Amino acid sequence: MRVYELAKELGMSNKDLLARLHELGAAAKTHSSSVDEAAIELLREEHGAAAGSEAPAAAEAKAPAAGPESPAAAETEAPAGEPEAPAAPAAAADAEAPGAEPEQVIRVRGAVIVKDLAGYLNMPPNRLIAELMGLNILASINQRVDIEVAQRLAEKHGYTLVQERRAAAHKPVIRNKEEEEPERADRPEDLDPRAPVVTFLGHVDHGKTSLLDKIRNTAVVSGESGGITQHIGAYTVDVQGRRITFLDTPGHAAFTAMRARGATLTDIAVIIIAADDGMMPQTEEAISHARAAGVAVMVAINKMDLPAANADRVRQQLQAMDLTPEDWGGETICCEVSAQTGQGLDHLLEMILLQADLQELKANPRRSASGFVIEAFMEPGRGPVANLLVKHGTLKLGDMVVCGPHLGRVRALTNDHGAKLKAAGPSTPVRCLGLSGIPEAGAAFRVSRNERAARATVEAAREAQKREQLGTARKASLDSLFDQMKATEQLELRIVLKADTQGSVEAIAHALRDIRSEKVSLNIILSGTGNITENDVMLASASDAVVLGFHVGKEPGVDRLATHEGVEIRLHTVIYELTDEVRDAMLGLLAPRVTERVTGHAEIRQVFALGRRGKVAGCLVTDGTVQAAGKVRVKRGGEVLWEGGVLSLKHFQDDVRDVREGQECGIRLEGYADFEAGDVLEFYTLEEVEQTL
Repeated sequence: MRVYELAKELGMSNKDLLARLHELGAAAKTHSSSVDEAAIELLREEHGAAAGSEAPAAAEAKAPAAGPESPAAAETEAPAGEPEAPAAPAAAADAEAPGAEPEQVIRVRGAVIVKDLAGYLNMPPNRLIAELMGLNILASINQRVDIEVAQRLAEKHGYTLVQERRAAAHKPVIRNKEEEEPERADRPEDLDPRAPVVTFLGHVDHGKTSLLDKIRNTAVVSGESGGITQHIGAYTVDVQGRRITFLDTPGHAAFTAMRARGATLTDIAVIIIAADDGMMPQTEEAISHARAAGVAVMVAINKMDLPAANADRVRQQLQAMDLTPEDWGGETICCEVSAQTGQGLDHLLEMILLQADLQELKANPRRSASGFVIEAFMEPGRGPVANLLVKHGTLKLGDMVVCGPHLGRVRALTNDHGAKLKAAGPSTPVRCLGLSGIPEAGAAFRVSRNERAARATVEAAREAQKREQLGTARKASLDSLFDQMKATEQLELRIVLKADTQGSVEAIAHALRDIRSEKVSLNIILSGTGNITENDVMLASASDAVVLGFHVGKEPGVDRLATHEGVEIRLHTVIYELTDEVRDAMLGLLAPRVTERVTGHAEIRQVFALGRRGKVAGCLVTDGTVQAAGKVRVKRGGEVLWEGGVLSLKHFQDDVRDVREGQECGIRLEGYADFEAGDVLEFYTLEEVEQTL
């Protein structure tokens, strides 16, 4: 029996009946869903008892031992001459009144897909697509439609469509027992002190990585292209028997998102400011990120060994940003340091440990691990590699890690020095192998104790990601079609972007989107990590795109295929060189703009006939200059009669190149001689001007 049939029998609305079925655990979704016999019998018994309590006269007229179907039968099909129950017939009469239809409710969650909506409405998808076209909406079977449009279609077919939130209260959620309980809060006795996570933020070339190199006696800067850091690095150092974890973030403007992510993962943000440069735009931006993340802020005034160093000027600039230095009566710790000589580094580390003690940083190392992805990339021969920062618990070999739509068992763990580890505790950065894909930088990860539940979580995340990627339906009005035609005529630079890490992909995409232009659009049709492959070249060939690589190489056969397909591949190691080249390429798509410049006017005073040679206009130059090489238009009463070129220009008997204001001249035009005295000749030139984005 269907839901609407049972509702009619019981004298209930479809909405109330569906709600009751959900409470009973029945899997009924719409008015047309089938109801199992056990639920039907139970509802009939419940409705019969309710009807008996509300109508004692009707109950006495029936035998007490009547079957469970008797009350419903008495309500819907009462024999002639018998008294009717006072409650149920009213509902039945309302339901069967002429023109009245029972309420039919469709409950949906998330996006409404055309195929799913057709199933809800019990109609073929092609018929629903035709109705959408009648509403000026073009949508394929797998596209989603706006909720307002879906509600209009549902009302048209006698349904009421309701969009629910992700977690509906009436729908039972079945979980694995081990995963059902939420993560318990750590007891105070289980918490142990943990190392602080410190982020170096600041402007490009202010010495963030050089300062960290001096602290850990390495040479990371020498390996960075252009002398600037273009990835997030995580390092651990030992200071006075205690550990400090450092996050080194890039300072270039293109890496704004990466710097913001670093400030989110950290406990203490150290703003590096060069003593000779002072506060710079990216320095202010880094301070804003640290404040937004709610972390403690310290300042390291670097390059104090330079003659132009001026620490007091930096302190004044800090005070102007409400970061009054501690030695000036404020709360911001300022340390004067030098990455070249090592001056003040011990004091800086002591202040970092003091700040960590004030925060009382603690974590439970005996729980399942959780934390964040610092960076992720594809490494040839090893697969997806993720740099993780463990925030809570301990990450061990063999753990099942869940990170968004990716999961996998930990196959290998290495620290920042390349040493293999069996476990990594709180505030420890590690390189992890074993994930099924490349997660987004900054994504949260956790260890699941149940593989089956972990896979279900990942499948749900992938399904949600797939739904988000579905295109929105397009309007099919004439205006939109014309707009689409205009859009296809607009110049577009298509790019296939490949980089070595996911963080670099995000940063480059962010930098390229900052290239604003109303004349040329930039479309990144594919972005990913790893070397440039033949598939990338074929996609670029089919899309008429350019392939850009950042810190990546080419797979074998790529060059030969690119030459055959006519695809251009550009490789870069410094991000601002890449963005400059893209900007130049966008400019190269723009043809020079032709502008008109009026050079002068001449008034025809007298017309001289030359027989077969035509006519000569005797003119007086009223303003500007008349040029023989320019263009000319003939005006009479403000109306343009003709446009063309000059055949000859004479001053008295001499052929001249130009005639200036106040002088007389004779002019013959190419293919035109119908001018009269009083006409005005307007001379102009056409000039090409390079366009800007």
